[in-house]
Amino acid sequence: MNMKSTLFAMLAVMTMIFSMTGLHIDSAWSADLRSAKAAGQIGEQPDGYLGIVSSASADVQALVSDINQKRRDAYQGIANSNGTSLNAVEILAGKKAIEKTPAGEYVRTAAGEWIKK
Repeated sequence: MNMKSTLFAMLAVMTMIFSMTGLHIDSAWSADLRSAKAAGQIGEQPDGYLGIVSSASADVQALVSDINQKRRDAYQGIANSNGTSLNAVEILAGKKAIEKTPAGEYVRTAAGEWIKK
């Protein structure tokens, strides 16, 4: 598989993953994720993972940790399937997640600054 088709395949898979809101998390956690994002507690980062924007309860921190582990597992599977690095998938996922973040929610810039989109 050449680089162009590999990137296309990764992009297709990443689009599918992020359309599933939180990588197959159950509906209760999905609601918590939406609430925490809307409250400005967590946001998307360029590395493909969620980050804590402001103070967050232990429950929100656990949610972020769980979702990030699920994302990492999914990214690793994509990387393995496409013969590419985990880092390449993480960066592509971060780009897609930030693009899909609605206005009013937080994203982290490449410089590390949290901004409201």
